[in-house]
Amino acid sequence: MEILAILETLEELVEKSVGIPFSGRCLTDREELLEIIKEIRLKLPDDIKQAKWVKEERQRILHEAQKEAENMVKDAEKKITTLINEHEITKKAYEQANDIIASAQKTSREVKSGVMEYADEILAKIEEGLIKTTETIRSNRSELKQ
Repeated sequence: MEILAILETLEELVEKSVGIPFSGRCLTDREELLEIIKEIRLKLPDDIKQAKWVKEERQRILHEAQKEAENMVKDAEKKITTLINEHEITKKAYEQANDIIASAQKTSREVKSGVMEYADEILAKIEEGLIKTTETIRSNRSELKQ
């Protein structure tokens, strides 16, 4: 994400700035600092759009997985009905239907779990970036006010 690279640039600027002895403060190039903050403001909407896309994509994948699981269950039910009518293989039909349903449910859970983890990781990264950006901006504003 571009915002993270910009934050790294901001961090480098602060780290390279001249320290004021005994105060824990430093001198930075105001124009350079303001330019970086301006760049963060420009890039932030893109990251928010990306987070929204991730959320929508997660919902779409979950919906598709649910649909696929429902179709698998319907297919299994149709197969069960057909096999029940055939007396010699009724027992085998029940076994296969249960296997198909279990497989569909397992696949659905695995897909859902994977999508949730992926979406959570992306959102956590974005959240972390936004928190760092907010903290940095607050800190910089605080220093500018002093």
